[in-house]
Amino acid sequence: MLGIDDVRKRKEEIIEMLKKRYLEELIPKVEEIEQMDEEWRALLKELNSLRAERNKVSKEIGRMYREGNTKDAEQLKKKAAELDNKITELERKEAVLKKLIDENLRYLPNFIHPEVVVGPDDSHNKPIKFWGTPKVWTKYIDNFRKETNGFNVEYERMCSPPPHHYDLVKMLDVADVERAGKTSGSRFYYEKKGLVFLDLALARWALEELMSKGFEPVIPPYMTRRRVEEAATYFTDFEDVIYKVEGEDLYLIPTAEHPLLGYHMDEIFEVGELPKRYAGWSPCFRKEAGAHGKDTKGIFRVHQFHKVEQFSYVYPEESWGEFEFLRNNAEELLQKLELPYRVVEIASGDLGMAAARKHDIEVWFPGQGRYREVTSCSNCLSWQARRANIRYRKKDGKTDYVHTLNSTAIASQRVMLAILENHYCAEENVVKIPKTLHPYLPKEFREIGIKKKEE
Repeated sequence: MLGIDDVRKRKEEIIEMLKKRYLEELIPKVEEIEQMDEEWRALLKELNSLRAERNKVSKEIGRMYREGNTKDAEQLKKKAAELDNKITELERKEAVLKKLIDENLRYLPNFIHPEVVVGPDDSHNKPIKFWGTPKVWTKYIDNFRKETNGFNVEYERMCSPPPHHYDLVKMLDVADVERAGKTSGSRFYYEKKGLVFLDLALARWALEELMSKGFEPVIPPYMTRRRVEEAATYFTDFEDVIYKVEGEDLYLIPTAEHPLLGYHMDEIFEVGELPKRYAGWSPCFRKEAGAHGKDTKGIFRVHQFHKVEQFSYVYPEESWGEFEFLRNNAEELLQKLELPYRVVEIASGDLGMAAARKHDIEVWFPGQGRYREVTSCSNCLSWQARRANIRYRKKDGKTDYVHTLNSTAIASQRVMLAILENHYCAEENVVKIPKTLHPYLPKEFREIGIKKKEE
C-alpha cells in the first residue's frame, strides 16, 4: 500500500499513476483520503492541545495540595475530569479516523516504473528480448513473425506439424485428465511415470541452482491467513482466484510468494541483514476464475501445480538491481533447459495493483505456434511491506519499509509442457530430456516415449 506521506507529498504523481493504470475511478479516493487526513491532523492538533492543558492542570493541582490549598485543588480536579472526558472522546474519534484512512489507502495501487509501457490491457505488452532458436511449423510462420515483430529472431522451419502438448501427454501416457475429472473435476490431472520424475527433478535442480546464488530453500505452509493474503495482493480482486477453507481463517496458497512474505510479517531487519533471499517450493492452488474457454484441452491451465519461487527482501536503493538479478536467474534456468523464450514488458493496465514493474518470460511452444507465459518477475517496492509491516533499521536507528520482489524460478507444469513440445523427437517418438536434468532423473526417464515403454 501507499503511505499517507505519499498522499501528502506526491498527490499529483499518484493521480497521474492512476491515469496510466486506467484506474481514474480511484482518483476521488485520493481526494477523500486527503480530506480525511486534514481532519485527522486538525483533530490531533486539538488533542495534543488538550493533553498539554491537562498536564498543566495536573501540575497545578499537585502544587495546591502541597501548599495545603485543598479546596481550590478539589475545584480544579473537576476541570481535569472534564478535560479527561474530552480527551477520551477525541482519542476515540482519532483512532476511528486513522483506521479509516489506512483502510482507504489499501485501495491505491503501487507507483509504476517510468519504463512501463502505458496501455490498457495485455495487447499492449511489449517484447523486449528474445533468446534461442524456436522450431516453427510452416503454418505458424506468419504468427511467429507477428510475435517477433521488430526483432530478427532466427528459427528452425518445420515442414510437418509438431504435436501439441495435450496430444503428447496422451500418446506418452504421462498424464490422465479424464480420470482426474472423475475424482476432482475439470482442470485437474494425474501426473504419471516419467512426468512425475521430471516434475521432481525440475524442483530439485532449480533449488540447487538458486542455493548456489545465496537463496535459502524453504517449503512454506500450504495455507495462510487472510491477513497474509491481504498484505500480498489487492485482496478484493484476488479473492475470486484463491480457495478458501470453509469455516476457518485459512486460504490455500496460489504461490509460495505469499507465505514467504508472511514469514517476516511485523518484523524489523537489523543493520546488515539484507538482502534476504528465499527459494520456496510449494504446490499452488488457483481457481482460474475468468479462464472459461481458455486452454480447456490438456494441462496448461490447471487448478493445482508445483512451483519454485524466488522471493527477496532488499534495501530500497537495491531493489531495481535485484529485479534484474531475479529475472536473469529465471532466464538462465530456461537457457540451461534449451527452451527458446522472449521477455515481455507488462503494460500499465495489465500490471496488477502490487507491482511497480513486471516482466513475463514466455517460452515458444511449437505445437501451439506461439509464446506462452511460464515466468513472472515483479518488483513491489514497499507496497507489500507496508501492508505486512516489514521494516529495516537504518544506521541512525530509525526504521523504514523494505522492498519486496518475487519471480518464478520454475513453474514445473508449464515448463514440463514446454520441454515436451520443444524436445520431442518425431523420428524416435521420444522426448529427450535436457542433459542438465539427467543427474536428477532415473536413467529410464532421461527419455520419455513409447520406445522406452516397449523395451
